[in-house]
Amino acid sequence: MKVTPVTPPRPLDVTAVFPQLAPLARTATRLHPRPGAPTWYDSSIGGPLLWPADEPWPHCEGPHVVDGVNPALSPADVRLERRIRAASHGRDLTPRERQTLERIRPPQKFPVRVAVRPYDGPMAMLPVAQLYARDVPDLRTPEGTDLLQVLWCPFDHPIMPRTVLFWRSAATVTDVLATPPEPPAMQFDSYLPEPCLLHPEQVTEYPDHLELSAELQEQLRQWSVPQAAEEDMDPWTYYDCVLSSAPGWKVGGWPAWDSTDPVPRPCPECGTEMDLLLTIATFEEGDDEGRSWSPSEDPTAGPSPGSDHFDLDRPTAVQIGSGYRQQLHVCPAAPEHPHTESMT
Repeated sequence: MKVTPVTPPRPLDVTAVFPQLAPLARTATRLHPRPGAPTWYDSSIGGPLLWPADEPWPHCEGPHVVDGVNPALSPADVRLERRIRAASHGRDLTPRERQTLERIRPPQKFPVRVAVRPYDGPMAMLPVAQLYARDVPDLRTPEGTDLLQVLWCPFDHPIMPRTVLFWRSAATVTDVLATPPEPPAMQFDSYLPEPCLLHPEQVTEYPDHLELSAELQEQLRQWSVPQAAEEDMDPWTYYDCVLSSAPGWKVGGWPAWDSTDPVPRPCPECGTEMDLLLTIATFEEGDDEGRSWSPSEDPTAGPSPGSDHFDLDRPTAVQIGSGYRQQLHVCPAAPEHPHTESMT
């Protein structure tokens, strides 16, 4: 029997120790993506979009640069490679499978010569997420809409994929685009999300310690908490990793600031401070210090496409940079205003 992912309770109520945090609490919806076969009518990561047949599919004008180290594979070849890896789990590759994999990724001769060249022409964008408001409690949609669709260009611009957002009313889409265009190549195969169904769960989060007042930061720093000592963490790290914000794909909540300091994010159109909309995560469970967020799981989960076994930490196969998060921010006053992106 499948078990719906459920986040364990936090080891302690941090607001009982620091009441100043209570007004700063926000809810976030962890998406808990798991490989599946989503349809147009499902909330999903990497699944098909409920896209009107008479509406142009978004393309990115570029630039699109590939190099001579990482092969720029097509989505079709990446899907084929993942199917072969999953099907051959626990056994040797057949000669035909080995031949196909060598065609997709020819053996490289060393030293590798780096040849940077642009990829000409507009690039069809790839589906990243489709989120129905009925499934995601923290998804705040503009008036008259109930569906968010996120796509991206599978090339860095300049250090992460460029995203586009579409808000729409699902009821208005009566004729669906059955076969959307796909890009001829991708900079990295990890920019092709594996189709995943979602298991949304709402959790409570608090700001990263860097977003707190200087006084509260100092109180946290001097906090003597036995749980932190048991985990061999200083109080700030324990707070950020265990009590602050959840790892993984999520909607809403507080942003993470692992690799950069917090910066103001005014709406480019009206100046309103922007809210976190969507976190696109490399890892679902975070680093070793954040494993307390690991949910209960389905023990019967099968092989994960693209890996030798089902990897609960990377079910979407997406990787941002060397293992970061891509965060999308929107204007709370008008979500249809231009959004911004950050990598943390």
